[in-house]
Amino acid sequence: MEIRIAGTVNDSIVDGPGLRFTVFAQGCPHNCEGCHNPHTHDFNGGKVCDTGEIVSLFLQNPLIDGISLSGGEPFCQAKACAELAREAKKNSLDVITYTGYDFEYLLENADDDNGYMALLQATDYLIDGRFVLSEKSLELRFKGSKNQRILDVKSSLEQGKAVAYNFE
Repeated sequence: MEIRIAGTVNDSIVDGPGLRFTVFAQGCPHNCEGCHNPHTHDFNGGKVCDTGEIVSLFLQNPLIDGISLSGGEPFCQAKACAELAREAKKNSLDVITYTGYDFEYLLENADDDNGYMALLQATDYLIDGRFVLSEKSLELRFKGSKNQRILDVKSSLEQGKAVAYNFE
């Protein structure tokens, strides 16, 4: 399956706990003021590659604890991102997905066409919510602004509501 990405990082320590392979999806509708990755907003930017190529890249790194799907907005390419996440989980890697949407929006708007549920079901932890510049804090771990949440996706799906998670 094809995916448009801005790039990858083989050994990130800022996109979740442990050593992570991070995929930066290309394209984002949110355009948050002060975004850390504004070059990922253009839906025609970046490069198109096959998800199998990305899987091959992260499987070559025996030191990673998991993959992080960032952006851009991974849910704009939810089906391709879900494929990456499923392959990671098959190989005992955890999956963190960053999104400017909130969990409630994703649940309410999930359908067969957009693949939101497929990506949620393949994600262990979701960092949700738009980046808000006035709530930015450099003291936060794995998120950029205080309004953003870290959620346990499995528990959230089971309970039908956002369930917070703490990596500490």
